[in-house]
Amino acid sequence: MTSWNAELSAIAHQHLPADIADKWTALLRPCARLALGAGGGQAAARLGGVPALPHDTDWPVWEGHGPLSFVASVDCAALPTGELDIPLPADGTLLFFYFDGQLDDGDALVIVDDRDSWDGARVIYVPAGTETVDHPTPEGLTPYPQVSLTAQLTASDLDPWHPVTQRTFGGPGWDPRDHPISDEAFGKAVGKTWDGPCHRIGGHPMSVQNPVEYEVAHALLGGSTSWHSPELAEEAERWLLLAQIDSDSDADMMWGDVGSLYWLIRRKDLAEKRFDQAVFTWQCG
Repeated sequence: MTSWNAELSAIAHQHLPADIADKWTALLRPCARLALGAGGGQAAARLGGVPALPHDTDWPVWEGHGPLSFVASVDCAALPTGELDIPLPADGTLLFFYFDGQLDDGDALVIVDDRDSWDGARVIYVPAGTETVDHPTPEGLTPYPQVSLTAQLTASDLDPWHPVTQRTFGGPGWDPRDHPISDEAFGKAVGKTWDGPCHRIGGHPMSVQNPVEYEVAHALLGGSTSWHSPELAEEAERWLLLAQIDSDSDADMMWGDVGSLYWLIRRKDLAEKRFDQAVFTWQCG
């Protein structure tokens, strides 16, 4: 047991039979939680404000719809990069943009099943040492209030309905509703460890609805693949969470009905800093 999973491991062994607690804990993955005051120290990320873009980089635009809104920046050097299980850059800055409906009152939606809409979300990587300038927000957009966040290495867990959880505990068709990992007291204890918005880099996504890795995989396979097929599972396991940006009242961010934005990427593309290959999806209640 390491420090990043100590709290959830202790909760599991308090509420679950030892063998089940061990299996559940083995599914945990480290993530960098981004929160107000989490971990102390220097700011690792910022919601809202204006982005620092390289001089030769234009503000991202969804052709036919308009400029995207700036959502967040992440300083890779301020993250616990070496302790995560994804190959993040050791330094440089990640900038996240999303067409949030300000320009058309929410008429055009960025939907993972609609490839024509994928330009409505973007990740830009700015290598360390690049000369940048604070880019003013394009006309028609109101920037989100700036909120600084610090990073803390912590554990991320899988939903009981996630296919990997089901495969671990019971195989295809397994129903977790009567299983100890769905116990209400256990669920509440785990939930209390995530007080506040769920902003994170790496780890398991905290999906609002279906597992987002499977949602992305399903779209990439054409939308007709069975949700229970081995092909879908194989594709889904290629995708890693890069970033999750939650609804956050401090930054006046509300994604649908208290939803979250997700950027996912394949391991090889992340290792090669091919952030143009990241795929976006979002979910809300």
